[in-house]
Amino acid sequence: MRPSGSSARMPSRRSVVGGIAGIAAALPLRAVAAYPERAITLIVPFAPGGSTDILARVVSDHLARALRQPVVVENRTGASGNIGTAAVARSVPDGYAFLFNTMSVHTMNHALFAAMPFDGVRDFSAITLLAYVTNTMVVHPSIPASDVQGFIDYARANPGRIAYASAGAGSTNHLCGALFEKMAQVAMVHVPYRGGAPAVADTVAGQTQLIFTAGTQSLEHVKAGKLRLLAVTEAKRSSLLPDVPTVAETLPGYEMSVWYAAYGPAGMASDIVARLNAEIARILCLPDVRQRMADIAVETAASSPGELAAMTQADAQKWGNIIRALGITPA
Repeated sequence: MRPSGSSARMPSRRSVVGGIAGIAAALPLRAVAAYPERAITLIVPFAPGGSTDILARVVSDHLARALRQPVVVENRTGASGNIGTAAVARSVPDGYAFLFNTMSVHTMNHALFAAMPFDGVRDFSAITLLAYVTNTMVVHPSIPASDVQGFIDYARANPGRIAYASAGAGSTNHLCGALFEKMAQVAMVHVPYRGGAPAVADTVAGQTQLIFTAGTQSLEHVKAGKLRLLAVTEAKRSSLLPDVPTVAETLPGYEMSVWYAAYGPAGMASDIVARLNAEIARILCLPDVRQRMADIAVETAASSPGELAAMTQADAQKWGNIIRALGITPA
């Protein structure tokens, strides 16, 4: 599902970009010596407690020590991430406001909302890729399937009898399910909820039978035997779950890679972008940071600003095409 020719630009989810120390050493120190001179605002466009917020708070503590200035995490929620993201797009591009965001805001929302307050690609300076979230396909134990092919066989034999939950129309959960329906040629019922927590809760309770969701929300229920893990949705197996197959091993071409990245407003000075890129990449390599995120099924990563910019543009084109083809709109 990745656009032709884009794979060479995509950084690997298995490794953090090397040469971080070299990047830092090569920075134009004279140009960046004055930055920062005051507190920095790190915006998260989602509620506190989620994996994006956790990552921001872990990184901000280390970043504040490295930059010798406070880095204040501010949650600006609403409109599927659009409100907080728009605030950064409108801010002065001086490095004192940037955001940690999910890929959906920059690569999907433009195809879901009729009116957008920003362009997810053009209105931002790409800083660095941050992490990948392990995204899982899980079913209620009442479903008599232990793998993806078994699930497809059961769904084909029971059209319209399997309900899959999502955090709402147009969410990544919904896109995963709708794409699976089309590629596997099965008919299921979509049940949207107001958020991921109730969607997972009803799947655990058996009110719905399937959900595609982040491991942060599913794996504790898998360990308790309340959900059955069939696969992950990334193109390659997760290093955190190496024995779990991908959906693509049964349905070639199926992929939903959920990633987080740091962006500032368009027009940020290249030396400030490079400084933030190098510092954040160094922090993401720290053993305590990597372990803290691995504990919630998040794999830290990194990239150059150029790699992230290319990745954002490629995924915006890919998911825009898929969303329009599937006819998905937000509720």
